Amino acid sequence: MENVVLEKNANQVVEDKMLKYKKQKNIELYKSYRVFSFDLLFYYAIIYLFLSIEKDLTTAQILQFDAFYILFKSLVQIPSTIIIQKIGKRKSIIFASIILAIHMLFIIFAPNFNILLVSQFLCALGYTIKATCETDMLYDSIEHGEKRGSTFAKIDGKATARHYYIEAISAVIAGFLFVVNPYVPMVLSFLVLLWVAIISTKFEEIQVKEQKFRISEQFRNLKYSFRNIFHSKRLISLLVFNCLMISMIKIMQNLRNTVLLEIGMPEKYFGIIFAVLGIISGIATKNQDRIHKRYRNKTLTFLAFPTAISCLLLGIFLMFDINIKIMLPIVLILFTIQYITKGPYYVLIKRYLNNFTNGEKRVKIATVNNLMENLIVSILIFGASSILNVLKVDIALIIIGSLSTIAVTLVLDKMRYTVGLKPDEYSKKEIL
Repeated sequence: MENVVLEKNANQVVEDKMLKYKKQKNIELYKSYRVFSFDLLFYYAIIYLFLSIEKDLTTAQILQFDAFYILFKSLVQIPSTIIIQKIGKRKSIIFASIILAIHMLFIIFAPNFNILLVSQFLCALGYTIKATCETDMLYDSIEHGEKRGSTFAKIDGKATARHYYIEAISAVIAGFLFVVNPYVPMVLSFLVLLWVAIISTKFEEIQVKEQKFRISEQFRNLKYSFRNIFHSKRLISLLVFNCLMISMIKIMQNLRNTVLLEIGMPEKYFGIIFAVLGIISGIATKNQDRIHKRYRNKTLTFLAFPTAISCLLLGIFLMFDINIKIMLPIVLILFTIQYITKGPYYVLIKRYLNNFTNGEKRVKIATVNNLMENLIVSILIFGASSILNVLKVDIALIIIGSLSTIAVTLVLDKMRYTVGLKPDEYSKKEIL
């Protein structure tokens, strides 16, 4: 009997050591993996030009290109969650990485707008899976304790910051290569995605579920989880705020290119401009923990208001026929404000949503967040594209900036009573 107990204890020790090794391996791998997987490289500095020049799309169509991507993300969210629960987080990340590499090939070879939409569907599927379980795999690998949240934010923040530095370098290279051949930066983007897919195979699965998979049961579990999440006023406030903030970020992501063309900036300098902005965003992201400690429950206010107001100011300044030598510094300052707030926001909102949760609940919260975010953001971007179809860019920016500022004010006012409180000030149903 004693031998059996000793054998069980010995096996448990071995399993614990193996689990600890897998967790540490995931953490170390994540630090380099996230640098290249966080977002597309060699892409954003030239995609607007690529779609408008090579694929002959209008500004409104390019906004719709993004809007469909986000709409598709809402449609594939539940299937993505089911895939993750069926095959596990590790295999899901590998599958998503391969899908993303394929999506870039569709963009490169697309003969028309409809095929471009297929690429966006694949991109939506890939990034939805990654958004649901990628950072959660890191969270699973960090030991439980009071500093778990700050440790997660520190690791994810540093990796994301490094991504922005790499993105800056890739933006400069993409800008110059685009002049030589518009397809070269897109091929490089594909090769990076292929490399990410290879790296993803080195992750270890931490949580292994042995129960049989039933789709009906998974839908039932999602239904109950959604109901519990919507009982939390704190989470509802964060989810609504996130929809608004992401809408502003995504709309401006495309309109910044239009603004530069409006003021007469040569296309060959786009890469350099976005490279510098990327470095600034990386520095801000690296210091996201300092921003959190400095502003505490005012952090989201610090990030949201400048984003909304800078959009409004861009429209106002564009109304006047100002010389490019004067206008360019103004535009770049407003762009800089947007990049300073964008980088830290992506890390901090995940931190706030993950507070007071466990591994299972984090997946459910991420699912609800992605569903709401993608559906609402896609509707707002379609609305912005409709405005651009009938109005000039400056008027469109003024309208979007004004509505955003009003919305931010109303949401933040409501959040004073639901977010940023001390743990003992929340009711039990707020602690999931």
